[in-house]
Amino acid sequence: MAATVRDGLAVAWRNLIGLRRVPRLLVFSTIQPLVFVLMFRYVFGGVVGPSLPPGVSYVDFLIPGIFVQTAVFGSMNTAIGLATDMQTGLMERFRSLPMARSAVLVGRTTADLARNVFVVTLMTGVGFALGFRIHAGVPAFLGGVLLVLAFGFAMSWIFAVVGMAVGDPETAQAAAFPVLAPLVFASSAFVPTDTMPGWLQAFANHQPVSQTAEAVRVLVLGGPATGDVWQALFWDAGIVAVFAPLGVWLYRRVV
Repeated sequence: MAATVRDGLAVAWRNLIGLRRVPRLLVFSTIQPLVFVLMFRYVFGGVVGPSLPPGVSYVDFLIPGIFVQTAVFGSMNTAIGLATDMQTGLMERFRSLPMARSAVLVGRTTADLARNVFVVTLMTGVGFALGFRIHAGVPAFLGGVLLVLAFGFAMSWIFAVVGMAVGDPETAQAAAFPVLAPLVFASSAFVPTDTMPGWLQAFANHQPVSQTAEAVRVLVLGGPATGDVWQALFWDAGIVAVFAPLGVWLYRRVV
């Protein structure tokens, strides 16, 4: 186990060095969530705001959803990065080394987790500049941030499987969007689900993005959070339990 952890951290450090040497990737990864914050805050705020409970501003409702959306969209980089490594032959070089087979996937998902820490920190500062405020205390807010990072890590395993399955970065990006779009936009991340048709509410209320967004929102705004937090954690654990072994199995087959 210690050797597996060491190998995974070595690969994660390799991927983080790549971010440092190609800072444009990190810059453009942060521009997208900034655009979403400004667009939803000022385009939809006047429409959605009146439908929220008394005392809840739209920016306070929105920022937890933006956190989750940022983590989900960021996980797409896992698919693109792994597909690029497969296309360049780097996976074969890793396979020839005396290292744990899971280290390549663990390293990639861990590096993307570190990138999410930076992006969520930046989004917190932008949110405060736009009027976002913490209502349930700093410890609860930090718990919400950890929940977002855990969800982003879990989603990275889904897209690790997608990246290895397609083996091409452009195809990986195209294949990721049909998965991302229904999860993010048919959710409670940006609007309350009670404005949706009944058939869509059934999906929106019982999918991982909505569960995580609601858990983070309750931790930020205050209220009984135990049930929402546990549901979000169950989703994270279930996704990792299914897709981590599947990713390792696929790695053994395709490399």
